[in-house]
Formats: sequence, structure tokens, C-alpha cells
Amino acid sequence: MRLVVTDLAADRGSGPIFEDVSFTLAGGEGLLVTGPNGAGKSTLIRAIAGLLRPSAGQAVVEGGDSDFPGVSDDYPEVGAAAHYLGPFNAMKPTLTVAENLAFWQKLAGGTMALTIDEGLEYVGLTHTRDLPFSYLSTGQRRRIAIARLVLNCRPIWLLDEPTSGLDAASEREFASLVREHLDYGGIVVAATHLPLPVEGMKRLEFAGAAS
Repeated sequence: MRLVVTDLAADRGSGPIFEDVSFTLAGGEGLLVTGPNGAGKSTLIRAIAGLLRPSAGQAVVEGGDSDFPGVSDDYPEVGAAAHYLGPFNAMKPTLTVAENLAFWQKLAGGTMALTIDEGLEYVGLTHTRDLPFSYLSTGQRRRIAIARLVLNCRPIWLLDEPTSGLDAASEREFASLVREHLDYGGIVVAATHLPLPVEGMKRLEFAGAAS
């Protein structure tokens, strides 16, 4: 299985945000997208995920032979093969942590990797299970959002500022989670202006915001 991005471009209406972005990632490979705010990092992640229509080019999944455990080899589009973690946590504040995660697990469908309790243990927040999401600190909210990645098997992770709101220890734990996903044969594209210390990831740098 490969994620193939070819000549991808996005336009904000008054001009291009980025143009001619191409790369290929096989299982076990990751790409770190860096650059200043407004350069187009988030737009790139959303275009790859199918959350917005690019002005040119495409992002596709090629190949049906995946070594990633527990997932189907037949994906019609990138979005069906991917977890998307955006800069916002996308949780209902009045629902409990468990209720929020149950919603996302059901929505993701496919093969379940961990139970909700196992996912909470994975991010060290089992004690928050029955608390309203609004009761949590900024860092705890982000860690709960990260727990979505391990509840269902998806070979591609599309991450937009994934470590925003995390302290240094949690940043290191998240880097280990990314490395573990790659070691299992997963694919990661991460857009960030903060360090993500995962050795061996390819890099794509956006030089600056379009005028």
C-alpha cells in the first residue's frame, strides 16, 4: 500500500496557497510538513484527507497489499484509509470522555484496535472516563483526541498540529506513538511548526505564506 500525492494544488480564490506538491509514502514511511503559519500546511492535510477539493492534482491510495495488521486492503479513497486529527479536538464538551470516544469509534467503523478503556489507558487517562470533556485541562483534552487514533485500525494518519497543547512529556509519548504506528507498517503525514522527534521521517518544507 502506498499514499501517492501527485501535483496537488490549492487555491484560496485570490491566488494559489500551494502548487505542484508531489510525494509517495509506502508502509512504514512518514512525512513531516513544516513551515510558518499561513503557508498551507493545514490546507495540504485537509486536501489529502478529502475534506476540501484541490484545485489541481490528486491524492490516492495505491496497491492492495498492506502489511498493516487488521485492516482491509480495499480502500476506494484516502479518507476511507485514514484517521484525520486536526488542530481542534472535535469533542462535545457536555458528553463524557467515554461517550465522545464511543461516538468516534462507531463513526470510524472497520476493525477495532482497542476498546475505549484500553485507549484511555494508552494515553494515561483512565480516571477521566466518566468526566464531562469540558472538565479536562487543555493537555488532557488533546490526549483524549489522540486516543481516537488507536481505537480503530486505519493505516494512514493525517495529523495537523497534533502536539498543540501538550507538555514536553506528552510530546515525547506522542512521538513514540507515531513511531509505533510506522513500525507496524502505517503511513503518517504530520503538519506542524513544533518539533516531532521521530527519526527517519521525510520532510516537506513550505517556505512561507502566499501573498
